[in-house]
Amino acid sequence: MTVAKDDLFLHQPVLIRSLIDKISPVRGTWVDCTFGAGGYSEALLAAGANKVIAVDRDPHVIVEAAKLQKFYGTRLELTEAKFSSLQKVVIEHGSDKIAGVVFDIGVSSMQIDQAKRGFSFQNDGPLDMRMSQEGISASDIVNNASEEELADIIYYYGEERFARGIARAILIKRMLKPITTTSQLADIVKNVIKKSRSRNKKEVNPATRTFQALRIAVNNELEELNLGLIAAEKILEEGAKLAVVSFHSLEDRLVKHFIKSRSKISSGQSRYLPDQESNSPTFRELFSKVVKPDSEEIYHNPRARSAKLRIAIKLASGTNRNKFMEIKFPKVNLSMRIE
Repeated sequence: MTVAKDDLFLHQPVLIRSLIDKISPVRGTWVDCTFGAGGYSEALLAAGANKVIAVDRDPHVIVEAAKLQKFYGTRLELTEAKFSSLQKVVIEHGSDKIAGVVFDIGVSSMQIDQAKRGFSFQNDGPLDMRMSQEGISASDIVNNASEEELADIIYYYGEERFARGIARAILIKRMLKPITTTSQLADIVKNVIKKSRSRNKKEVNPATRTFQALRIAVNNELEELNLGLIAAEKILEEGAKLAVVSFHSLEDRLVKHFIKSRSKISSGQSRYLPDQESNSPTFRELFSKVVKPDSEEIYHNPRARSAKLRIAIKLASGTNRNKFMEIKFPKVNLSMRIE
């Protein structure tokens, strides 16, 4: 049976037109670090990339992605892996010259829309949130982490000012029965927040920040992004492009600081120490202002409203050792607490 190409990829990636326009001409081998529904990979191939190495940590995505190979054959290579394995993936695929790397950070529309994956409070489902289907779930954290650990996760990863109250309410509720569904958790959060602020403001769902925080913690997202950016710096050839689409302030802040720190010259020397080799920049920002979706794109895809695109060009191999960001990653060790 012949599969219609248009039926496979109904998902239009956020900021895809802006991305292709600003990285053109597209040549050589590119790495799509978040394959998702295949939109970025397909756009890169259609724009002229010789090959795309598509990476995703979600095994469900990799299975579906095989369909796209019917149209592009060996020009598309698929791998199930995390950002932290990016350099290893490129080596295994025998590519030593990478012309560009694209990151589309966060959870995909496909994952959100599947209630059984537990990413969204819009539809009731198991409290899971694992992208790779391995390791601890959101339910494991919610039902076993201490009050302090929960509060730290929700505060640092969700930037939720009601984190302490939400953590306390979770502990009280789980003493009565385990919290195992998305609707249970969403109701707990809503009850805490509606008592703490005016209901006259038009705001996003009160559970948004808590769900974001747990998803980031479950999948170790910020630390993976941290390692992925460093790996991209190592594999990109001179003149190659690094493009990152982010959706919330924590992601964008990390990417912004990475690019800016890698675009600076810093001697790192002290007059009291022997001469040392100066740091030289390894990237140059393609433009100073972040790219955002226009009103038309937001109208057709409301989830795009918070998206930001940053692009940098790789310079000749430098020796940049600048620390680009100090982030507090809340750690929760549940291995001894989960039965």
